[in-house]
Amino acid sequence: MENKILADLFLSKLALFSRLNENEFNYISDYLKIINVKKGESVFREGDTGKEMYTLFSGSLSAFGVQSDGTERKLFDVKLGNFFGEMSIITHEPRSVTITAMEDSVFIILAEVDFYRIISQHPEIGYKILQAISIVQNQWLNQTSKSFSDLIRWGESARKRAITDEMTGLHNRSFLEESIRERINNQSLNLRIMSLLMMDLDKIHSINDLYGTKAGDLVIISAADVISSCLRKGDIPSRLSGDEFAVLLPDTDIEHAQAVAEIIRTGIEEKSIKVPANSGSSENITISTRASIGISIMPLHAKTTEEFLETSDQALRRAKELGRNRVEVFH
Repeated sequence: MENKILADLFLSKLALFSRLNENEFNYISDYLKIINVKKGESVFREGDTGKEMYTLFSGSLSAFGVQSDGTERKLFDVKLGNFFGEMSIITHEPRSVTITAMEDSVFIILAEVDFYRIISQHPEIGYKILQAISIVQNQWLNQTSKSFSDLIRWGESARKRAITDEMTGLHNRSFLEESIRERINNQSLNLRIMSLLMMDLDKIHSINDLYGTKAGDLVIISAADVISSCLRKGDIPSRLSGDEFAVLLPDTDIEHAQAVAEIIRTGIEEKSIKVPANSGSSENITISTRASIGISIMPLHAKTTEEFLETSDQALRRAKELGRNRVEVFH
């Protein structure tokens, strides 16, 4: 009896019943039942038929959902005073989650048959309860929508950071390698042609020594801008490390890869870059740089990601050995 009095006092202050006057709530309270559940027990499981709605009076409950691999994942906690299970008795749909007690808990039940009896016999009370459910559901949906939007934005930002070189805005090595593997794995035995340009800037260390590392960074950023400006949508420019870059050109043969490489090489050579005259100077001077580029073609020169990277790197070394500021194809 004491528990019933405490439960009524608790419930009368909740959003679900806050629109009822004292007489209306007293009428409702006669239909409410107090139930205990032990730690680890489920109040109901995902897929069960819903015949009751619940309000948590004490203890701790959590909601779990089954993932595509069959494992359960915690979705949210049920707070004291929260009602749950109402949608199954309103829409006659199976339970969408599993509710499990995380500690010994007490909750209050309103059975489906009693819920509809109240609506039938006292529609004004039923209307107030349904209105309260609607308000709480809209608040929950708004909060969920905001949280979901925040999560999407965070996920997109985190994904971008994970695949992007911070200095230049180009992709990083891991994304380049992932892109190559993905194209290999998703294609048939008749591998579609693609080209890989491997390049680095000529004598960047001399620029660092003469003008400072800030000047070297500006040269690297300038080269990245030139590379990006010479590519099609779908091409993948990457900064591998330091002054070393790579560009994946899908569906591109030797002739076209050489043409793109020459455009990039020329663009880098002709680009004027303003840099500090020395590490501590506010005065700027204009310099330029040059690039050596090696090309490998898949599947002509390589069948795996590792071979693709290695053969393009060998072509780059050959370009350097032959005098730099030139384009060489692996052979």
